Amino acid sequence: MSKKLFAVVKTGGKQYIVEENKTIDIEKIEGETGASFSFDSIFLVANDGDVKVGAPKVEGAKVEATIKEQFRGEKVEIQKFKRKTGYRRRNGHRQSLTKVLITKISA
Repeated sequence: MSKKLFAVVKTGGKQYIVEENKTIDIEKIEGETGASFSFDSIFLVANDGDVKVGAPKVEGAKVEATIKEQFRGEKVEIQKFKRKTGYRRRNGHRQSLTKVLITKISA
């Protein structure tokens, strides 16, 4: 049976469940490709049944990651329309994202 180690981190106003050696796409973080950093807001760390829940953060927990790529996400189109008045607006948005590899989780 494999050991299940994961954590819940917050970055960019969103919470993510992360595991070691997995990649996730998060809101843009400043840094060069290959640079490493650590998350500062860790809310939960679970290690095969040993669960530590923070109030609100887990003290002493650390999640280290490496920046793999800086890119922009898919285009999201926004349309506004009001009937009978001829009002129409069309706009688009592409979010800047960062692909990170989770290298180490420690509690």
